This record gives sequence, C-alpha cells and structure tokens, in this order.
Amino acid sequence: MVAAEVSEHEVFTDVAQYLQDLVLGSPEVEGFLGDLAVYSAARLSDPGRTVSCGISVFRKKKTTTTASSSPCARLMDQLQHQYDDGPCLTVMRDTVPVLVPDLRLEKRWPAYVQAAKGLGILSVVGVPLPLEKPSQAVLNLYSEQPHAFSGQAIARAETFAGQASKGLQLALRLGQLQETRDDMKAAMKSRTVIDLATGAIMAKNRCSQNTAFKVLLHVSNTQNIKLNEVAARVVSDISGTGTATTYFDE
Repeated sequence: MVAAEVSEHEVFTDVAQYLQDLVLGSPEVEGFLGDLAVYSAARLSDPGRTVSCGISVFRKKKTTTTASSSPCARLMDQLQHQYDDGPCLTVMRDTVPVLVPDLRLEKRWPAYVQAAKGLGILSVVGVPLPLEKPSQAVLNLYSEQPHAFSGQAIARAETFAGQASKGLQLALRLGQLQETRDDMKAAMKSRTVIDLATGAIMAKNRCSQNTAFKVLLHVSNTQNIKLNEVAARVVSDISGTGTATTYFDE
C-alpha cells in the first residue's frame, strides 16, 4: 500500500510545477480554473475510461467560481448549485471524498439526481482541493460508465488534488493581490476627484473647504448619486473635457 502511494505521488510530482507555470500565463483566476479543469481531466483519464472534470471554488463574500472541461461537466456542476445539493457540495461541507458508483441507483440528493439523469453521466466522484481557510475547492470527476471509479482511482484523484491545490492557492493569492491593488487604485482615484471638485467649488464660490464639500454631499444625497460621480461631473464641467482625469488614470 505504501509503495503504491509513493508511486502515485511520484507520478504527480510534476503537477505543482506545471500549474505554477500556468498561473503566470493566466491573467485571471477564472482563466486558470478553466485550464486546470481541462488538465485535470486529461491527467485523470485512463485508457478505456475517459473522464470530464468540474472545479468549484468557494470563497468568503464571493460568488462561487466554477470551471469545467466539457459542456456536460459544466451542466452537472450547475445543477448542484441550482439545487444547492449534490456530491460536490457534500464534499465542500464534509471535506471528504464522495463517490456515486451509479447515478441511476443513487438515493441521495433526489432533486439533483433526477435532473442529472438525462445528461448521460453514470458515475461521479468529488474530492477536496485543500486550500487555506476560509477558501474551499472541490474537484469533480464525471464518467459515462457506471462504477468507473475504483478505490485506487479515488486515491489517485486525491493525490492529484493535493498537488493541484498548490497551483490553485497561488492563483487565488495573486488574484486577491490584484483585487486589492484595483480597490486601492479606485479609492485613491475617487478621493482625488473629490478633492479636485472641492477645490473647484471653493475657487468658484470663494467658500471654505468644509462648505464646498457640503455642496457635493448635498447634491449626492438629494439626487441619489454617488459622491465620487458628483465630483467627477464637477471636474469634467470645469475642465471642459467631458471626463474627469486624475493621476491614477492609466
């Protein structure tokens, strides 16, 4: 058993490095997930047993991000999220692998199973993709054959997931850094536009900074327009360009 596990580990030692290189070539998390789903399906398919793959990523205060290697895998994942039930979500909640040997005989998740029966998928396995909390991810494998996933196949999928999660974690970190950068840039740009508009009102009306800011705030409240949008209009009207340009525009 130990020898088999070591052998499987050696088979997938290239996965983490390959996916790290893939991260650098994927500008967005969604693009990386799509590439990961296709790569996972290729690596976990065997002669005589072709599988499709779906990946779901659950992050705090964000909508669930999904990717798939085929239209059928995409539909299978969508059904689970539609019914808020199924093997993928069970893996997410219990953090253990879930096997469906034959979908035609499955008694769990009745609404999902009934809807999924017409898609041609007969067996399913879902395994966790280990991530730093509170993020979670699940690797779902689908086959048109019943009983397609043996105990060895599930162990192999878990080993692969352990390696693949390293690349996924890197992609999520880089994505978070980019989001933070964009948020900071937007906040600085908004603050600069408000300062410019306040200064323009002060110069035109010969009033204090506090009074000028209250003018902007009054317009924002009475017209139900965001403060930075009101400020941008003031700046664009004064500059005559029709747009408010700041140092933070690229």
